Amino acid sequence: MRARGSSFASPPPHTRHPREGGGPAYLNGRQKGGWVYLMADRYRGTIYTGVTADLAARTHQHRTGDGSDFVQRYRLHRLVYAEHYDRIEDAIAREKAMKKWRREWKIRLIEKQNPDWLDRFGDIL
Repeated sequence: MRARGSSFASPPPHTRHPREGGGPAYLNGRQKGGWVYLMADRYRGTIYTGVTADLAARTHQHRTGDGSDFVQRYRLHRLVYAEHYDRIEDAIAREKAMKKWRREWKIRLIEKQNPDWLDRFGDIL
């Protein structure tokens, strides 16, 4: 299921968004609710899946070394994908599901929106 106006790829059926009738949409990074996001170091490189209520602040933390140890260790500074949810609980559920995904599924999801794996920070926020 996709939100109206959203062009995000549909996840595999067993990991669809739990919110009735809705899916992710790009919105201002400071919106209420929550974000699920993917960080990478380069095209088809290492991928990190995270969740936050404030995407701008969390991305800044990752870039300055205050984010997760994993992101810091692998220098994952590109925000390559993000989904906004009206409720943080939905974002957390989506992140948990995505962490169980195969790498290929995450790559497919990223490349539907961002085929060159560019840093989308300026586009999203």
